[in-house]
Amino acid sequence: MQSRIMYIEHKTDQNDRGEAWIGMVEFSKSGQTVYFNGHAYKKLKSGGTVGNFYDIESEDEFWISGVKKNRQDRHWAGSGKIKIEKAIIEEYLNIVDFSELDEQHYELGEPDRTDKRKFLEIENEKIE
Repeated sequence: MQSRIMYIEHKTDQNDRGEAWIGMVEFSKSGQTVYFNGHAYKKLKSGGTVGNFYDIESEDEFWISGVKKNRQDRHWAGSGKIKIEKAIIEEYLNIVDFSELDEQHYELGEPDRTDKRKFLEIENEKIE
């Protein structure tokens, strides 16, 4: 499974102020599903209303993208601190070429573990 540091923001009914994370996500073999913080996000095939992925349990839309070097990951009209996974801070700072986190925009967090088997069962139920 491929892993990468990504930006994840809850978009459905959030007015660009949804919970946002920067963390190490895992991709499915096809790259169509992203696993992070106890959730599985499936790529939307035909553009969503406000997101590019949806949570396979809640069907809420999420924006998932690579992190921006200028640290402007949130929508320009959005607000709220971005949680950043403690374990990846050093690697993230190298990516964005900064020496420390701006505490006005970020807070440290520990994402929940993701049980991928749970989501495989959910997706197989939908097919049957």
